[in-house]
Amino acid sequence: MSVAPVLVFAIGNESRGDDALGPLLARSLAEGLDPRQVEVLEEYQLQVENTLDMAGRQLVLFLAAGPGTPPPFTFYRASPQSPSGHSTHAVAPEALLGVYHQVNGEAPPPAFILCIAGEAFELGEPLSAAAAQHLTEALAFACALFSTPTLAAWQQRVASQPALTEVCV
Repeated sequence: MSVAPVLVFAIGNESRGDDALGPLLARSLAEGLDPRQVEVLEEYQLQVENTLDMAGRQLVLFLAAGPGTPPPFTFYRASPQSPSGHSTHAVAPEALLGVYHQVNGEAPPPAFILCIAGEAFELGEPLSAAAAQHLTEALAFACALFSTPTLAAWQQRVASQPALTEVCV
């Protein structure tokens, strides 16, 4: 069985206001994507088991909302890191890449994070007006990404973004 070369993880909880940005972006984006080329998975949070989903991929994209993310969004290449803590719940994308390396004994597929600026993450909050605008801008950016879904093209997009000091999720 073959897998789509590109995997998109949409991370977020729609019951928590702007935390819905990842899944909302993924659904809008998926309408124009070929499912034979791009698989989209929605998750409330990443788990170590998600390493199995990454096997055989050429590219992985994590979509998520981030408090404190510079508006409207950031886009960067994720680097594998060792998981921190003693829980297998709510694994950060970088830690998931580190687990992939530990489990499979090989480098994970190239992975990128598109983190959309959010401001309201409380249970029962609606999507904020600012987040809705950031979502529109992130969708335009993501559509441009998928016009050329290659490592070289995505790395070039990263080079055009401001330097980051924090991870998204």
